Amino acid sequence: MAEFSYQLYSSRDFGPLPETLKILGKLGYKQVEGYGGLYEDLDQLGQLKADLEANGLNMATGHFGFDMVSGQPVRVLEIAKALDMSGIFVPAPPSPEYREGKGDWAKFAADLAEAGKPYLDAGLAFGYHNHNWEWDGANGATAIDQLLSGDGVQLEFDVAWGVRAGKDPVAMIEKYAAKIYAAHVKDIAPAGECEDEDGWADVGHGTMEWQGIMDALQATNCTYFVMEHDKPNDDARFARRSIEAAKKF
Repeated sequence: MAEFSYQLYSSRDFGPLPETLKILGKLGYKQVEGYGGLYEDLDQLGQLKADLEANGLNMATGHFGFDMVSGQPVRVLEIAKALDMSGIFVPAPPSPEYREGKGDWAKFAADLAEAGKPYLDAGLAFGYHNHNWEWDGANGATAIDQLLSGDGVQLEFDVAWGVRAGKDPVAMIEKYAAKIYAAHVKDIAPAGECEDEDGWADVGHGTMEWQGIMDALQATNCTYFVMEHDKPNDDARFARRSIEAAKKF
């Protein structure tokens, strides 16, 4: 049975982090994934690690903005070492222009590969987390293909964002099987539902056919299955219902 992780960004608008970690540990999560706002105070990393360990959790992977991974590699490596991370992922392109179809993906791909070298040299996995913007491209030369062309660059496949881009998730998993290091396990609500949550649903309570998706993911090198909801109105409910459903996949 897979051990599920939890993207702490899902709980950014809720209670204090120690309470969130306590809830996750009791629910049976084994890992969490960090994001930029958690790393601002380096002096608190020791306390964060202690809080994780107290609840049977470790921060296996972390999201870091491109500006940080490219401009502050020493700091990122310090954070990763302090929290025993095994993977570093850039969660989005470096500026809003990319979301509007105006970014230079080829340049970003080259810059991403260059930025990843210190992390690969340190023995960490390094890669990119997609949204829906990366699936556009003329003549089949999609942005995601360009981004994954760099040596050592791996994919954290956000399956639901791929579906929102109009892609067949199983076909995409099969296509990028050799590149997938982790996956975001996220669900899409039926049309017209959960509008206050931007149309996302608790895992197993939406429209995604997760059994087939998980079967496909487990045939790859995917190491972490990370629960995420971009805008839950109740993070404890999301965390509970999602792991209950996912354990049955």
